[in-house]
Amino acid sequence: ADAVSQMPEHPNIPRLFTEIFKNAYLPYRDPETLRQFLRIIDQFDYGRDYERLGDAFEHLLSIMGSQGDAGQFRTPRHIIDFIVGIVDPRKDETVLDPACGTAGFLISAYKHILDAARNEHGHPDLSPYELEALARNIRGYDISPDMVRLSLVNLYLHKFQDPHIAEYDTLTSVDRWDERANVILANPPFFSPKGGGVIRPHSRFQIRSRRTEVLFVDYIMQHLTGSGRAGVIVPEGIIFQSQNAHRSLRENLVDNYLAAVVSLPAGVFNPYSGVKTSILILDRSVARSSDTVGFFRVDSDGFDLGAQRRPVDRDDLPEVQSQVCEYLDRLRSGRSLDDFEPSLGLVVSKDKIRQDPDFNLSMERYRESGAVTSHFPVVSLGEISEIIAGQSPPGTSYNDSGAGEPFYQGKIEFGDMFIGAPKKWTTDPRRFADHGDILMSVRAPVGPVNLTKNRIAIGRGLASIRPDQDRLLTLYAFYVLRNMEAEITGNTGAAFASINKSDIAEIQIPLPPLSVQREIVAEISGYQSVIDGAMQVVRSYKPHIHVDPEWQVVELGEVAEINPDKIDPNNAYPDQTIFYIDISCVENETGRFTGYNEVLSSEAPSRARHGIARDDVLLSTVRPNLKAFTIIENPKERAIASTGFAVLRARDGVAEPRFILASIRSDHAVRQMVSMMGKGAYPSINKRDVASIRIPLPPLEIQRELVAELRSEQELVDGNRRLVSRMEGKISAAVGRIWEG
Repeated sequence: ADAVSQMPEHPNIPRLFTEIFKNAYLPYRDPETLRQFLRIIDQFDYGRDYERLGDAFEHLLSIMGSQGDAGQFRTPRHIIDFIVGIVDPRKDETVLDPACGTAGFLISAYKHILDAARNEHGHPDLSPYELEALARNIRGYDISPDMVRLSLVNLYLHKFQDPHIAEYDTLTSVDRWDERANVILANPPFFSPKGGGVIRPHSRFQIRSRRTEVLFVDYIMQHLTGSGRAGVIVPEGIIFQSQNAHRSLRENLVDNYLAAVVSLPAGVFNPYSGVKTSILILDRSVARSSDTVGFFRVDSDGFDLGAQRRPVDRDDLPEVQSQVCEYLDRLRSGRSLDDFEPSLGLVVSKDKIRQDPDFNLSMERYRESGAVTSHFPVVSLGEISEIIAGQSPPGTSYNDSGAGEPFYQGKIEFGDMFIGAPKKWTTDPRRFADHGDILMSVRAPVGPVNLTKNRIAIGRGLASIRPDQDRLLTLYAFYVLRNMEAEITGNTGAAFASINKSDIAEIQIPLPPLSVQREIVAEISGYQSVIDGAMQVVRSYKPHIHVDPEWQVVELGEVAEINPDKIDPNNAYPDQTIFYIDISCVENETGRFTGYNEVLSSEAPSRARHGIARDDVLLSTVRPNLKAFTIIENPKERAIASTGFAVLRARDGVAEPRFILASIRSDHAVRQMVSMMGKGAYPSINKRDVASIRIPLPPLEIQRELVAELRSEQELVDGNRRLVSRMEGKISAAVGRIWEG
């Protein structure tokens, strides 16, 4: 503290900063750390490059975010952007966050408005007057002085010369009660500063409650303008709890404010909170003119739901956002909803919601109601199918030579729609599945289904379902069961979940007439054909460069530095999280990067030794014939690769990183690596081997042309992946209509 008090005020630091941090202090462990920090700060020019400074500050907030005394926790950036994209704030509207934290919603709204106003050159087409009005129209409140400070700095670093953030207790003060906003965006705290989730609110709320989540939603409803819109994150208690306050709030929402509900998976706010949440989309104009509410469900937001939130392949947010926006656009324009069939949603009439005395806002409540009122009879699978439990033959009868009957034991041997080639054969088959039977995995995991093309022997991990074709079409039953996989859980009390023959026979499915089954199969088979074709593109695509014999051939070490940065993570990043890349992070053959492993530097594997920079290429040196090669275009800070990779950093003016990646993935390069591999369980190559790999090297301009062509091809492949996801959604929607009748 003495070191700070003795320093002269920096002339380049804005006056706003000195006001914000007048009474603040910076705890630090040792004076040298403070001096290094201040030397870097001394070089900042706050008049330039706001965007990078602002984004850097937001990143700092994201890694320091933690549960606050007032129940605050950081809202993930992708969830904020998702809500802002649906609510769609505009340049002439006032935007408010009444529990703004570090101003994440306000920054996202500001960027959204600028993006919407960009011209053909990519610059915001707003006059100085419009920009000034935009900044003036964005405001926030927070009860915490520390949060107010952080919000003010964050907004300033995003070009707000005079940010409008107030230290204000939204629930107990009436000083700003008469202020209204066109758009309100919020993730309000779910608990009070004193703990226990209760406070002593003033008397202007419509709903009598001391629950903060109820009061904040009440506040937001009352503070929207006549045509106002809002996106607010709420805990599940708002959706279904039966207390009078919660019920009254939901009744008011349905009658006057609510346009849509988006269910989020539990764990979105890990590691700060595992609470299950939903998003309420309010629109006063839509609510007045519409007799429906849209319900949508996000099962995956692009990350797993563990404490470290690692990236995963599935991300429902773009599709859900598209479907919510289409739903709202139809209502605003007066278009019919008759052909609106959201694959990740459900449209429910307000009359149906009012039939529930609690005004429950759980989407699954109304899915179940639809099944009950189905026009089709719902029957047990055992009534219309023969169920055959698998039985494994003696181990002595197994062989790999193709003698006897093809034998399948469990889910691991399934392909996509049909089971793939067998790994074993048996000369003593005990149970069979015939051509056209449905196979179900009955143990670890339970429920997944596939079809058979030929007569096969089945073991204890499988059961065969043989429909009575006079009543139940095989493909119809298959599509219905595949859609039900997540609901078929069996006995979960044992070490491994399982389901027996009797349990399978009790599974309930709707049974329309055969003519209707044929129509459904024809529709879904059309979607499946598109999926099969798109997946063929995805699987078959391999980047290829036609090599001109005139090009020079060079060693890889001439065009790229090999392992340029050696790092000891424990020394370089003491007591910090590092982002560790090992072979599990890169998909074989495709080279798709699937995400980092997050570990403390003190717990980092001894193999974590290679520093990563932008556009570094990673080449797996362990079993390189598997082609686990990738490029890291935008690495996280403190990203470190395992020594199981060679890090290739393209030399400036010599080679394009993506050209290097395509070159090392070629069959010619892989054959060279295979010839160098040693023996043993994990054959590998070393740094010297990598440097000696010979690749063709055209002039730099030609490399860039080839890379652009490869990028275009990859975009088409990615488009096919998205097409698969969309068709799968249509299949789910078609099966959903069966349950609705």
